Amino acid sequence: MAGYVACFRLTVHNIARRFRSMLRTNMKAVAVAGIAAAFTLTAATNVHAAKRVKWKMQNAWGATVPHLGTSAVRFVKNVADMTENKFQIKNFEPGALVPALECFDAVSKGSIESCWTTPGYHAGKHPAASFFTAVPFGPGVGEYVAWKWFGGGQELREKLYNKFGLTAMDNFCIGPETSGWFKEPVKELAELKGFKMRFFGLGAKVMTKLGVSTQLLAGADIYPALEKGVIDATEFSMPTMDINYGFYQIAKNNYFPGWHQQTSCSELLMNKAKYDALPQTYKAVLQAALGETVIHTYAETEAKNPDAMQEMQKKHGVVVQRWRDDQLATFEKAWNEVVVEESAKDAYFKEVADNFYAFRKNYAIWGDAQRMKSTYLK
Repeated sequence: MAGYVACFRLTVHNIARRFRSMLRTNMKAVAVAGIAAAFTLTAATNVHAAKRVKWKMQNAWGATVPHLGTSAVRFVKNVADMTENKFQIKNFEPGALVPALECFDAVSKGSIESCWTTPGYHAGKHPAASFFTAVPFGPGVGEYVAWKWFGGGQELREKLYNKFGLTAMDNFCIGPETSGWFKEPVKELAELKGFKMRFFGLGAKVMTKLGVSTQLLAGADIYPALEKGVIDATEFSMPTMDINYGFYQIAKNNYFPGWHQQTSCSELLMNKAKYDALPQTYKAVLQAALGETVIHTYAETEAKNPDAMQEMQKKHGVVVQRWRDDQLATFEKAWNEVVVEESAKDAYFKEVADNFYAFRKNYAIWGDAQRMKSTYLK
């Protein structure tokens, strides 16, 4: 009998021990679920409690322009969705509030809160601004964004912009562009001397050294200028967008590679006082929504350009041309001279250039070690 009693007591003890263990496990689960629910409730409460904010955003490109304009539409919807429509940013078409190339002053003065634009459009304020969009013979998107976000690029942009009461975050990045639309093939670079050409950013300084008369035009203004002979040639972006603007109707020769813009990143330009006044929740929403747009837009361009390039050739009769290696070497030599000359003229330009190239030199330790030549597509 004593053995049965002992056995019974042991069984009861084990059942109790297991019950207590199960209870502790369930309590932990309940606690974890409670914490998660609390975080969710806190986030929802923060959004719900936050004040309603309405911003105007001038878009430098039309809402239907692939990548550049459509990314803005995506962005404002994401911000509205994440804040239950408490933070509304209205996207305005080019020229609806201010001309596309005049956003800098309008946002600086607080006339409008923000612009969906690109630093290269502010080159008139300072030539180094273009460094924050694209650099001739520059890196791919990974290395470029690494410099901007972690290598000092963003801090240098803020150093310039804050003087004008501005702040900015990257809003999208795109891959390599084409380097020009010409009515006739360009056999030698000497033929470019005397050309009137729309050209963007730091690459325009290279073309100027080669005797080209460059001017910066907003996307919508390029076709009329090309049609009327105000300019002889143009560069703009990549097949998906260039087709949309119809350059092929006037100039059939499209040149590659886009040595002047191997990677291009644009920005949400904001009035700093208006940004600083936002609730912290909305600042976090902006950062999240812009981060999503950066990677989404880049992936979209890489996915869609192969088909667009085929359409360009097969449907529109575009002749894809490529600069010879010696011609590319001439462009690069001219660019290196521009860096030296501009750095000598302006301390801030030198600071940005030195920071950029120091980062590239250090990055090469990693980047060069990873380069390999693929034979898969041969």
